[in-house]
Amino acid sequence: MTSAERTSATGLQAHIRGERLAASDDVCAKDVLVQIFTRERIEESVIVPAVAEPLIVWVLSGDATIEERAAGEDWLASEVSPGDFFLTTSAVPYEMRWRVTSPEPFVVMHIYLGLQLLERAIEEVHGGATDSIRLREISGGRDEVLSVLLEQLRVELTSRPETSALLVQGIAQCIAVHLARSYLDADAENIAKRNALPAFKLKRVVQTMEDSLGEAFRLADLAHEAGMSEYHFSRLFKRATGHSPSQYFIKLRMTKAKQQLIETDRSIIDIALEVGYSSASHFSQVFKRQVGVPPSHYRK
Repeated sequence: MTSAERTSATGLQAHIRGERLAASDDVCAKDVLVQIFTRERIEESVIVPAVAEPLIVWVLSGDATIEERAAGEDWLASEVSPGDFFLTTSAVPYEMRWRVTSPEPFVVMHIYLGLQLLERAIEEVHGGATDSIRLREISGGRDEVLSVLLEQLRVELTSRPETSALLVQGIAQCIAVHLARSYLDADAENIAKRNALPAFKLKRVVQTMEDSLGEAFRLADLAHEAGMSEYHFSRLFKRATGHSPSQYFIKLRMTKAKQQLIETDRSIIDIALEVGYSSASHFSQVFKRQVGVPPSHYRK
């Protein structure tokens, strides 16, 4: 049986027989695609192309024996029932077959999470950027926390007159953080940590940034504080934080500004000057770009 080597998240449905019952295609939610399918009761062989986005398959109905194998390897079988899930991150095609062993229809839900969303979750959970998404492969697993989140997606997709893009996006963010906490491949975590700026140097540099929010950003001074060249410091700083030094400095400025806007009655121009902006208009532009709303709106 021949099949494409790779396909998109939306294109995978063309490679596996079954009826699509619901999908989030028309929902303007970033970083997530949800689809529900009824599958054939017996599938003798299907080649599943690789998909860039990690895929969660959650069993909604039916008991089944599912077997998987890579090219030239032996079959690995999993006995699954509603609530079990598969987590697939394969970069190469693999073969599947299954047989439903209960009278109920075999219904599954596919959830694809965007790579950028997973990268952000991994950076937040593990404290550094990663060069690649590396999650553990799971076949026929069970995870009560994940089931609660996936059930909310199912209800939103199938039981509401209109699906909320904001809610779907929020649940996707929760799933991404849970995967980063529980299913990150150990080797990937080591990659993320390897060659990052040491914690004691990072703490010292961040303190220097916080003490100079009202001054111009000076990469050379920060690199000197860390005892490195500017290039080497910038690369290791981003590995440790997920942000370039200048981006991180702006985030610290905005954090300080938000605190001042909420906790004091100081004028916007005074707050702008304190965090290093000589004009209220420039400050407002940067604040809106980083926070999403103007300073005056944020204060209200």
